[in-house]
Amino acid sequence: MLTNVANVLAGLIGAGIIFVGARAFWAPQAAVGFGIPDTPTEDRNFQAWLSVKAVRDIASGLFIFILLAGATPHLLGWFMLAATGIPVGDALIVLRSNGPKAAVYGIHGTTAVVMLAISVLLLVA
Repeated sequence: MLTNVANVLAGLIGAGIIFVGARAFWAPQAAVGFGIPDTPTEDRNFQAWLSVKAVRDIASGLFIFILLAGATPHLLGWFMLAATGIPVGDALIVLRSNGPKAAVYGIHGTTAVVMLAISVLLLVA
């Protein structure tokens, strides 16, 4: 039962990060929501960097779906635990950039906590 819940939550995380990555291609101005003040969304160099990040986000989401389809819950749990470093790092970057605390804790912090909980559920299963 807990494994099923964790798998659904992992799938939602995967779909969410694919959406975030894809959105960068059609709405780069949405990157402001990431939490870094004065994000130059109209700058072509920034848009190029954002495209690189977007491809990596999409791939990260696909990794989750690949593991959901073909791996054990234990392996997915280890992957999710390692991937928890991404939102933790994002939170620290936004915090260091004097970004809004809502983005630090509400977006990135919450994502990290949810991913950590998913990891624990999958690793104890």
